[in-house]
Amino acid sequence: MTDDDDVARASGPSGRVLLAEVVETVLSAAECSVIVASRASGAVVTFEGVVRDHDEGRDVVALHYEQHPSAGDVMGSVAEQIAAEHPAVTIAVQHRVGDLEIGDVALACAVASPHRAEAFAACSALVDLVKQRLPIWKRQAFTDGPDEWTASLG
Repeated sequence: MTDDDDVARASGPSGRVLLAEVVETVLSAAECSVIVASRASGAVVTFEGVVRDHDEGRDVVALHYEQHPSAGDVMGSVAEQIAAEHPAVTIAVQHRVGDLEIGDVALACAVASPHRAEAFAACSALVDLVKQRLPIWKRQAFTDGPDEWTASLG
């Protein structure tokens, strides 16, 4: 799969999704923020989903994310849906796959808008919809036993 399969750069109908991709590289909401910020932005809201050291009472030491081949297209579709529901925003969103350690950023996004309320609402909706629809699975490594595969959806 090429990088072009995993990224949608302002190619959708809204023209306001500036970045929507699934990558194997380090993520930063600050980088997403630079992409969406403009002179018209009264607010830029960012989010970083970080790998934590526990899950359901068990100590996590690391995890690995696997993607379905459609993940890049789904990410673009999700971002376009949020752009359609929030017409004043611009969006940049990324999800990381591969091996991640505790403290690594797994999901980064930024949403810019002339007003803060819409930026906050759109960013929250974006994170929720990515978690709901993006076809990515994770394998968690625990300190007390075998690895466990789970859908990162939901």
